[in-house]
Amino acid sequence: MSGSASRLRFILGLKLKQLRTDRGWTLKEAAGRAGLSFSYLSEIEKGKKYPAPEKLFDLAAAYDAPFDELVSLRLSDELEPLQRVLRSEFLREFPLEMFGVRREDLLSLASDDPEKAASLVGALVDVGQAYDLQVEHFLLAALRSYQQMHANYFRELEAKAAEVRSELNLSPDGVLPLNALRQPLFERYAIDVDTEALRDHPDLMGFRSVFVSDSPPRLLINPRLLPSQQKFVLARELGYRLLDLPEYVPTSSWLRVESFEQLRSNFKASYFAGALLMPESSSVEALSSFFTASRWDPASLEVLRRQFDVTPEMLAYRITQLAPEHLGLRELFFLRFARSAAGSYQLTKVFNLSRAPVPHGLGLGEHYCRRWPAMRLLASSPPGGTLLQRSHFVTEDAEFLVLSQSRPLALRDDADSAVSVGFLVDDQLASRVGFLTDPAIPRTQVGLTCERCPLTPADCADRAAPPRRHQALQRRQRQERALAELGVY
Repeated sequence: MSGSASRLRFILGLKLKQLRTDRGWTLKEAAGRAGLSFSYLSEIEKGKKYPAPEKLFDLAAAYDAPFDELVSLRLSDELEPLQRVLRSEFLREFPLEMFGVRREDLLSLASDDPEKAASLVGALVDVGQAYDLQVEHFLLAALRSYQQMHANYFRELEAKAAEVRSELNLSPDGVLPLNALRQPLFERYAIDVDTEALRDHPDLMGFRSVFVSDSPPRLLINPRLLPSQQKFVLARELGYRLLDLPEYVPTSSWLRVESFEQLRSNFKASYFAGALLMPESSSVEALSSFFTASRWDPASLEVLRRQFDVTPEMLAYRITQLAPEHLGLRELFFLRFARSAAGSYQLTKVFNLSRAPVPHGLGLGEHYCRRWPAMRLLASSPPGGTLLQRSHFVTEDAEFLVLSQSRPLALRDDADSAVSVGFLVDDQLASRVGFLTDPAIPRTQVGLTCERCPLTPADCADRAAPPRRHQALQRRQRQERALAELGVY
């Protein structure tokens, strides 16, 4: 539910329900007094219908309430706490319908106890402020849930990419040249592609691209991007046009997130771009061949990447789209870390289809485990490389085969990036990956963050911070055991 009309319907429904309850009337009694059907009044109270003016006068007369007060947006003192709920940006923007929850139903529940509902929203706002969370963080979480619902595989987008390759007379499985993507943008949509204009705007050099809706429209691509990255930008732009997606985003990367539909449109256009650059059938064939090799060879991954002329991140993320559907490897995750010249590490992207608690946005200021292969690559010099590792969680009965690649960031001189794809080591992986038992693959115990890790200094020479969270948990467990011995629990 959004917009002033929806809010007006809901507030009227709240007022009528409160007036009826105050008078001790049943819904049937109130409907009879107002000359309305039982079902129609029920729809009004739920905020689904807004009656015609003459019906509003009948309702005001039946409830002996001033007409102006009944139709205003002001709430009574008893319902005033609901204003915080109604004004909640989270409630307006979060795609509740995707999870089978209607806003009307949620707000109807809130109207049963306005003070508790307002307190709950207030608590969420306070937690968000404490952890510097914005509505966009919740929307991004919703997008990840959307991907998880589909196991990160979207058949209709794969089919559209294959159709476009055929329609443009492109090779069904070969590398796409830049001009093959620029040409349809210009011929079909009169979009001029400019790879120099952003140099004149230093403040915009952090964006991969900027779309300017002039006449003719212009797509400004950052000149620092690699040719493979430029092709992704062009393919993404084609995706927006060919898929007729709403909520167009004029900049890449994000400046701000305005709605869930905007996020989903950007995701679909990006997915289409990946499927266009790495066609489904040939990619599955190449990945199957790669995984069935009996020995691990880092060079084979480079061969795979060059086969489609994509970056390590494009390849890694494409694996997360195709492996669950075609290889049956559903227990996987994707991570992207960045390291600044000052030596600080940041987790910039995470997607987890597995049940294991892989690194994510944990407590503020904590240090991610330095034993993850991506972190090892970022700590090495010079940047760039490939590392495969079997990572066993120290606190979970789970082991992952983690494939990581690193490279310097194209848009920054002072930072490097590393991406990882991890697969749960189980019978399914053993049946698909021939090099799983290669003795050349190192096995390492890993944690989430140093603060939460139980490994002692003798067990881990890579620790970057004391295990204060782990120690606090142990202290609490000792206290609970002591209380249990006293019979308190």
